[in-house]
Amino acid sequence: MSFAPQSILVTGGAGFIGSNFIHSFLAGNPGSQVTNLDVLTYAGNLNNLRTLENNPAYSFVRGDIGDATLVAQLLTERKVDAVVHFAAESHVDRSISGPEIFVRTNVLGTQVLLEESRKHWQSGVVNDFRFLQISTDEVYGSLGESGFFTEETPLAPNSPYSASKAGADMLVRAYHETYGMPTLNTRCSNNYGPFHFPEKLIPLLIHNIINRKPLPVYGDGKNVRDWLHVNDHAAAVEVVLKTAAPGSIYNIGGNNEWFNIDIVNLVCDLLDERLGRSSGENRTLITFVKDRPGHDRRYAIDASRLKRDLGWEPAYTFERGIAETIEWYLSHQEWVAEVTSGSYREYYTQQYGGAA
Repeated sequence: MSFAPQSILVTGGAGFIGSNFIHSFLAGNPGSQVTNLDVLTYAGNLNNLRTLENNPAYSFVRGDIGDATLVAQLLTERKVDAVVHFAAESHVDRSISGPEIFVRTNVLGTQVLLEESRKHWQSGVVNDFRFLQISTDEVYGSLGESGFFTEETPLAPNSPYSASKAGADMLVRAYHETYGMPTLNTRCSNNYGPFHFPEKLIPLLIHNIINRKPLPVYGDGKNVRDWLHVNDHAAAVEVVLKTAAPGSIYNIGGNNEWFNIDIVNLVCDLLDERLGRSSGENRTLITFVKDRPGHDRRYAIDASRLKRDLGWEPAYTFERGIAETIEWYLSHQEWVAEVTSGSYREYYTQQYGGAA
């Protein structure tokens, strides 16, 4: 099956994964148009897309996915034939202290987007159509010391964030089953790479090490995550969008499991060398803090279906990816200073947010 989208609506495209996807898609698909719909919360930054400002294939619209009138207008006027839905509140700590916005954005916002997309698809304005929901492995809950999440793993979310994403996933499934709408769903492991907002583990570590700030690590640091470079994720999303059968669900993982504390130590050591500090100096910044409620112990993705069905597998080794990520943040300190100067700084001060 082959689908060649000509006009894509990307939601949340000013965020970390969305902006990387837009860069990747436009570079590889000359002739296609991308409309970025983003409400620009604290985690959205148009500087992520500054190099595309004069690209006629790209346009930005500031707005909320819950605005049905705006969504319908964009779908119709731009003859959108694919919606790639990244927009979401995504930080677990924030969902614990304020779950309402997660339900409003991730569940109700997705429902509005789905409903307007259904009407648009059924109107016949475009000949073919796809709705791709970008989700997370966190909807599966927590694993023990062995085993992997597969696409058949029952959903068992443990935080308000993951519960809101699971709710959105179920709506996407329902729109396919009820209306026959050509939906797709991907669930990825932890991403890392450029433009990552510094409340998440790896960019937080880099930012705090540079500034000699404490490195907060939850609990004993033995929580396990599978790490996926954001460029690999972008490539996988494009493959699913273009070649997967409607109704499909695919896990996207890096086959790259690490204990959180080992990631912390690795970044400390790499930055010792890069910043000219003595061996082990950055590790003295590590501060173990009280574990957060409902903290999943281990995530691990089985992405073999994606490789078997569609031929995708990660291109980045972790050694290459983490080295490039560190270099990117070191050379983009102006960007980091900008995004950490507002609501994030206040949040970090109040709640010691962003721990591993």
